[in-house]
Amino acid sequence: MPRIPTAPVAAASLIAGYATVAASGSRPLGGAVMAAGGLWCIAAWRRRQGARTAALLGTAGLGAFALSHPLALALGPWPAVLTVSAGMARLAWLQADARERLAGQP
Repeated sequence: MPRIPTAPVAAASLIAGYATVAASGSRPLGGAVMAAGGLWCIAAWRRRQGARTAALLGTAGLGAFALSHPLALALGPWPAVLTVSAGMARLAWLQADARERLAGQP
């Protein structure tokens, strides 16, 4: 069974977290949605690429979340969330998923 790529999950976690906040008005609920996806990604990165990669990408995910807030002042909330999600997906792909594929792992 092929492994689930982490890049789309990392991006979707940020998007779904904000969508939950926008729909429900509950920041804690949105944070829980984002954290669930982020923790899944961190566990996958740690298992597949090691603790260093997991720490790097986990920190990047938190940084993307933090960056989305000031970016929202300039672009608006949805464009900011989509921008940081795309950046996070790219980084996760380059640092984890693409390397796994090059190594020949399913």
